[in-house]
Amino acid sequence: MPKLAKRVKANNEQVDREKVYSAEEAIELAKKTANTKFVGSIEVHIRTAIEAKKTDQSVRGTVSLPFGTGKTKKVAAFVTEAKEAEAKAAGAALVGGEELIKKIKETEKTDFDVAVAEPAMMPKLAQIAKILGTRGLMPNPKTGTVGPNIGQMVKEIAGGKVNFKNDDSGNIHQVIGKSNFEAKQLLENLKAFYDAVVHSKPSALKGQFIVSVSLNSTMGPGIKCKM
Repeated sequence: MPKLAKRVKANNEQVDREKVYSAEEAIELAKKTANTKFVGSIEVHIRTAIEAKKTDQSVRGTVSLPFGTGKTKKVAAFVTEAKEAEAKAAGAALVGGEELIKKIKETEKTDFDVAVAEPAMMPKLAQIAKILGTRGLMPNPKTGTVGPNIGQMVKEIAGGKVNFKNDDSGNIHQVIGKSNFEAKQLLENLKAFYDAVVHSKPSALKGQFIVSVSLNSTMGPGIKCKM
């Protein structure tokens, strides 16, 4: 623990908590304070002015990060038999229809990060909707995870497409890459994500939408950032 405390203290001393850094400066600082023994992530946290309890002010969307997140996502594809080969060829880790649904219903195990589905499979998914929904895995047309082009959806997700939505406090969190990414790669990912959030402003919200933006490395201090 003394070593951890020393590292945290040293990192905190590098960041001026009152200063709002430029995006470039914030990324450089985040990388500099990414000194864990493992390769961690760089995260962005966006505070919004929405009232999270109001459904007409919820924020959700998708964006393809130019350089991905650095993590390979395990995709499950709920498809008819005719689409199984397409899903497998695109890189889906789990592919199936009613048998896969039955297995999840019986075991309640969801060994995947994202699920996509053909429209025809959505009524059948109702029987495991509670399991998937509580874990944020239920396919949804609004997040680009339901559609006829199964192969394309799987490839996009594997290539860096991410879904985002606000939490109960109206904040939005996202990993924008690994700490060993080049600064310019993290900057492009950050800008792509920020622009996507800005464009997802709820029509019911009047006035200011984005309140603040901050970055941090895994176990690193928060760094205020202006876009």
